[in-house]
Amino acid sequence: MSNSSEAAERPPQANLPGLSLAALGIVFGDIGTSPLYTFKTILNMAGKAPDASVVLGLLSLVLWTLFIITTVKYVSFAMRIDNDGEGGILALMSLLGVKKQQRPVIVAVGLFGAALIYGDGAITPAISVLSALEGVNIATPALQPYIVPAAVTILLTLFAVQSNGTARIGKAFGPIMLVWFVAMALMGISGILQHPSVFAALDPRYGLTFLFFHGVTGFLVLGGVFLCVTGAEALYADMGHFGRRPIRLSWFAIVFPALILNYAGQAALVLDGAPTDDNIFYRLCPPSLLVPLIVLATVATIIASQSIITGAFSMTRQAIQLGWLPRLRIKQTSSEGYGQIYVGVVNFLLMIVTIGLTIGFGKSDNLAAAYGIAVSLTMLMTSALLFIAMRDIWGWNLVAAGTVAAFFLTIDGAFFLANLTKVAEGGYVPLLLAMAVYGVMWVWHRGATEVVARMHESLIPITDFMAKIQSGRIPRVPGTAVFLTRTERDTPPVMVWHVKHNRALHEHLFILRVEILPIPRLASNQRITLREVAPNVWRAEARYGFMERPHIPELLLASKSLGCSVDFDDVTYYVGHETVVRREDRMGLPAWQESLFAMMERNAVHVSDFFSLPSDQVVEIGRQIAI
Repeated sequence: MSNSSEAAERPPQANLPGLSLAALGIVFGDIGTSPLYTFKTILNMAGKAPDASVVLGLLSLVLWTLFIITTVKYVSFAMRIDNDGEGGILALMSLLGVKKQQRPVIVAVGLFGAALIYGDGAITPAISVLSALEGVNIATPALQPYIVPAAVTILLTLFAVQSNGTARIGKAFGPIMLVWFVAMALMGISGILQHPSVFAALDPRYGLTFLFFHGVTGFLVLGGVFLCVTGAEALYADMGHFGRRPIRLSWFAIVFPALILNYAGQAALVLDGAPTDDNIFYRLCPPSLLVPLIVLATVATIIASQSIITGAFSMTRQAIQLGWLPRLRIKQTSSEGYGQIYVGVVNFLLMIVTIGLTIGFGKSDNLAAAYGIAVSLTMLMTSALLFIAMRDIWGWNLVAAGTVAAFFLTIDGAFFLANLTKVAEGGYVPLLLAMAVYGVMWVWHRGATEVVARMHESLIPITDFMAKIQSGRIPRVPGTAVFLTRTERDTPPVMVWHVKHNRALHEHLFILRVEILPIPRLASNQRITLREVAPNVWRAEARYGFMERPHIPELLLASKSLGCSVDFDDVTYYVGHETVVRREDRMGLPAWQESLFAMMERNAVHVSDFFSLPSDQVVEIGRQIAI
């Protein structure tokens, strides 16, 4: 881990305004579109015809939640802790639970937090697009029956274009979101001018009074208030793409002020007597500009949805690299950036769930019940990991770290408990999704670990194997054979099986084991170590970070500079293709886990594709592994 500014500021900082503008489109789409549905949701939860003290109390809770959760916790604390420049709960888990030392509990917490984000990825597009289109109710009430079909059409189109990449249109995301934030700020100012006393809500006593003196309602409304920070986790997760400074500049200069003004403007309209039975956000807009605003809001929610989908792709690749998901086919959609990828399976599953939620819930108000629980639980887990980071990374004493962590945990815990009451109303959806994803991760990792353990049970020392080759008069044919293996020592099983079936062995042998480390990237001079373990037999250990794409042919060419005498102009790659079967002694995995792992193994992308091997130079050797 590097806690230096150089690590966290990996992207070039010469164009700070440009990076800050790009961050608006990628990082702040989710939290930037939350004013569409947050304030109307908490007004409905507070009851009809709220008086001034209720409105100011609700606004105070929103403003202070934005400040404490986003500004203090994420921007000021979490973004100071990075895993070689990368942020997010998965990178934090890798740092604290794997890189520092093996900590199964931390790994479990981090993985479940990551699994919860998939639930957020399915709900965000649905609630965002629905809330944007619901402005039609004010402009033309007769079109209300067409809101859900229109939302489904937009979402289907959004998921359908993912395979083509978003590099070109992505360049417009930042400027469009800048227009969106400016429009929100101006609308907020127009509302504030009608009732300037609304800024009294900056006094936290209004929020605390509402919270403690309105009984059960005061507590339950926290579940709606939490919607204002549902995109805060993205600030931390996308730190590796932009660095700290551009994200912080965008937040303090544009996003935070725009959100404060817009929420205050909505509250001011309510204080001025505006009706609250529809979306109060759109009542800030002059009637003549309502249709353009609906269009802009729809585009902004599409951008927010795109950011969530791209984040799910990126997190999937990280999980694959770290060994927690099976190898999936990943398509690079642009040469301009490593983050421009497409994962077909994830895209299809997200599309099915998102469309189902849109049709099933029908209104953004209904989806709000399902939305907060996944993100609030993820934030709760992040706070727990931050406590460990304060102790391990910063070296804080127990009192200091415990005081700060207790403050965050208390607030996150309150939001989670408030959202927990909405499980029956739809909150079960992201929880079920998270449990399914976590189950897949756990079974895959356990099965892969068992496979490696079984392979190590019958290894032959390389010197003994080469002696048998010589004494058995096994022919040595010209060329170089590269054997990819999971084993850390001795003769790789794929080499033994090759000789057993083909009765020959190449003249030059290169044994390669690839390890994905719990860090995002690795310096080129740390990429590979190799040694000659026998005459013309080399063994190499290649290491990659979880944000890197292994490319073995390029790696082999680079190994020549390290003194390797193997000729890589005539290379054949040998990889094993395992067929997982049940152990006869019943000492292995339970039957259901073995069956699930075997199914994932059969459908995983071949090793040759994962390591970018040329298909016309690869030989796959089948084998059975009993687990």
